[in-house]
Amino acid sequence: MTVSLAAAPSCSSCPIRHRAVCARCDDDELVRLNEIKFYKTYAAGQTIAMRGDALDVVASVVSGTATLERAIEDGRTQMVGLLLPSDFIGRPGRATLQYDVTAVSDVTLCCFQRKPFEALLIEIPHVQERLLEMALDELDAARDWMLLLGRKTAREKIASLLMLMAKRTMHPDGQVMGDTSRLELPISRETMANFLGLTIETVSRQFTGLRKDGVIALDGNRVVHIPDLETLLMETGDDSDGGPLI
Repeated sequence: MTVSLAAAPSCSSCPIRHRAVCARCDDDELVRLNEIKFYKTYAAGQTIAMRGDALDVVASVVSGTATLERAIEDGRTQMVGLLLPSDFIGRPGRATLQYDVTAVSDVTLCCFQRKPFEALLIEIPHVQERLLEMALDELDAARDWMLLLGRKTAREKIASLLMLMAKRTMHPDGQVMGDTSRLELPISRETMANFLGLTIETVSRQFTGLRKDGVIALDGNRVVHIPDLETLLMETGDDSDGGPLI
């Protein structure tokens, strides 16, 4: 379902402006992006794209959360990534998608036809630079996730996921853009378990343990209150720069 442009935010007032692929653009460059963008929305549970689909459109997540999944021949699937607001879907220069993309909450995408967007990358270096920066950040995040899955305890995994979501409320320069003390979790315990390589029972036990120790407070299954981010950070096994504690 396509959203009317009148109902969608302009680039200058977009809620993901500080993080998205347009983050470095000046006003004139934003006008150019405005000319080729359109919005689409997906309901929770709806498939956004399937692996092998023609990659005619690339997009930024404006709101909501989606999963990246990969299936193997016997039908088993593994969630390999979460797409949160400002994350980018698709790869310029690539003709097909490599993963299944599914909305786990209602999702709004800011979309661009791939060919015009690729042409714009040449004309607007700021978009190209930001896209490269995002790709390198994604590579770093993938390496961090290898550490998390291979070495971290169940408690550290849950704390790391909560810390990741809290950090996404901040401006890239560290400025707080939202309330980091209250997180409304966009995914279920079952989805967390799949993503972290845990059972649902283990996920629930770790949430209970963190609550009993005062690291977090819970309001139902989806709202987490974080009294102190530094205390949560210490539970992740990482230092203040995001690296592993020695």
